[in-house]
Amino acid sequence: MTTTPPSPDDLPVDFLTTDGERPRRLAVRIRDGAGPAVVWLGGFRSDMRATKAAALDAWAARAGRRMVRFDYSGHGESEGCFEDGTISDWLADAETVIAAHAGESPILVGSSMGGWIACLAARNRARRGEKLGGMVLIAPALDFTEKLMWDSFPPEIRATLERDGVWYRPTDYAPEPDPIRMALIEDGRRHLLLDADLDPAGPVHILQGMRDPDVPYGHALRILERLPAEGARLTLVKDADHRLSRPQDIELLVRTVAAMTS
Repeated sequence: MTTTPPSPDDLPVDFLTTDGERPRRLAVRIRDGAGPAVVWLGGFRSDMRATKAAALDAWAARAGRRMVRFDYSGHGESEGCFEDGTISDWLADAETVIAAHAGESPILVGSSMGGWIACLAARNRARRGEKLGGMVLIAPALDFTEKLMWDSFPPEIRATLERDGVWYRPTDYAPEPDPIRMALIEDGRRHLLLDADLDPAGPVHILQGMRDPDVPYGHALRILERLPAEGARLTLVKDADHRLSRPQDIELLVRTVAAMTS
């Protein structure tokens, strides 16, 4: 008798509490299966129920692959206030979940901000001598707080941030604006990667839309330049935007992750 695996939303939610001075209770969904585990790292204000995450989980169910999804603190079903979060916090969240649930040689799949978090986690693993199965990065927004925000902000927005500590940025991805805090910008400067070579000690495949208004494809080219020549690939999709969530984009993502796990 064949048992139908649960859908992404039917999987039970587990909760994991981080260590440190500000413990955070994180929502996690685990799909049992063969390893290496695929770990989804979402984007800024996104969550583990988003289109690409759910599609990848559906693939994992069909393929019998272990998959780990979670929400950063202040995102989705996890505890915390989004506006209080920083790159340091969300990196610590990711590393806690990876250590608890991913096992050896995980495949990290990072979307937008999640691409930056994935690269930071991979760098830290390499420094500890831990194996990485590889990374698939979707419109990766490495160093976005500096390169894609602060450097492009006009003087009046910088002045607002320095005076008020927060600026509310209109967004096409939510009905309410994104709260951008000066603390997020300042903390991001502690984690910049693009001013030096980056060796994640595993293969990397970047998927990037050329009509992306948020993370221009030139940013992906700069990331590729920082990666080792061996095992680094970039696929440009000329007519795709930042979301990369059309059926053909999802098919490309699934195919890329499946190839990384084979």
